[in-house]
Amino acid sequence: LKLFKDKKYEDARFMFERSIVYNPKDSSSYLYLAKIYNIEEDKKKEEKKYEDAKFMFERSIVFNPKNSNSYLYLAKIYNIKEDQKKEEKNLEATLLIEPDNEEAILMSMKIALEKSNYKKVKDLSKTFKQVCKKLCDENKDILENLANIEPKNNESWSKFKQDLNYRFWFT
Repeated sequence: LKLFKDKKYEDARFMFERSIVYNPKDSSSYLYLAKIYNIEEDKKKEEKKYEDAKFMFERSIVFNPKNSNSYLYLAKIYNIKEDQKKEEKNLEATLLIEPDNEEAILMSMKIALEKSNYKKVKDLSKTFKQVCKKLCDENKDILENLANIEPKNNESWSKFKQDLNYRFWFT
């Protein structure tokens, strides 16, 4: 039961199946097995939906390669699938077509921050600040996170940090 509550469904399924072997009349094991099968089926359906959506976005690109939204939504799918390389590729395509797409800029900033690419975060932040309409608060959060990460042995860090503080407080 603890495995189920901890969402370790594969291990829980194994334990409930073993429980039924030893006690075929254990109704709670059948109940939890049914719940696990349902959860696993939902995950399969969700994965199938992402695959279908990915196919449709790719098809959209074939017929209209300049549709930035198709690339953006592909990037989101790859983000969910944790395929950062393909996510970045699609974000770059989005920004090539639509350089002021604030959502693509923001997603690119998060990836650059994750990779500790401070210069790219800084450059994207400048662009983001000029184009943001809906997601402006997100930029402040990223800059605060960036300011809290102090790379070792980086002489330009103090200048960069001063620039961040200046832009955060005075712009």
